[in-house]
Amino acid sequence: MKILAIDTATERCSVALSIEGHIVDRTADTPRGHADLILPMIQSLLNDADLALAQLDGIAYGRGPGAFTGVRIAIGVVQGLAFGAGLLTAGISNLAAVAQQAATPGQRVLVCMDARMAEVYWGVFHCHASSGLVDAVTEEEVAPPERVIAAMGSQPVDLAVGTGFQSYSQLASIVATRTLPALLPRARDIAVLGEREFAQGRGRKAAEAQPVYLRNQVVSVKPV
Repeated sequence: MKILAIDTATERCSVALSIEGHIVDRTADTPRGHADLILPMIQSLLNDADLALAQLDGIAYGRGPGAFTGVRIAIGVVQGLAFGAGLLTAGISNLAAVAQQAATPGQRVLVCMDARMAEVYWGVFHCHASSGLVDAVTEEEVAPPERVIAAMGSQPVDLAVGTGFQSYSQLASIVATRTLPALLPRARDIAVLGEREFAQGRGRKAAEAQPVYLRNQVVSVKPV
């Protein structure tokens, strides 16, 4: 299976190409400019692999949660490329991608990504012992750190990962065997999870590629 994966939901802009499980990628960590970077990065990968877009089996993408503009960039690029090449798409949770990056089989992972506005995007994932792939065991939410702490209670997790642990020191009270606070999603993990979606027949037409923001209000308005 040949899968292209892209992610622009955070300050990391990344693309990956998975060919029969062998993955190569391109990554640029920058606070802006993803719209200018993403297409040349994709073309570079395809050129190096001597592949045309139409030869792929599908395009996976980070569907959020993440920065509003970043998520929209991914959706727009994926819809344009997939429609033009007649490819199916698969939206992958950015929280799941972070969990996939860090987890080893059998582990339970809490992901907290900084959502600004004194909140985090968060969810708990389990990494299957058989496949090594993660699945969500809670609904994804956007919430203040205190809500995450209350929801987790005394439940221990094997890993606590994501930028939320850098931004909100109170999250350190969560019981975890190990904490990795600096992880950002990568397209190579989206490719891995996307391949499962396509293999199980869950690919979607280009027009059905949709973002997941979790937060309805994307701007903080100060009272007059």
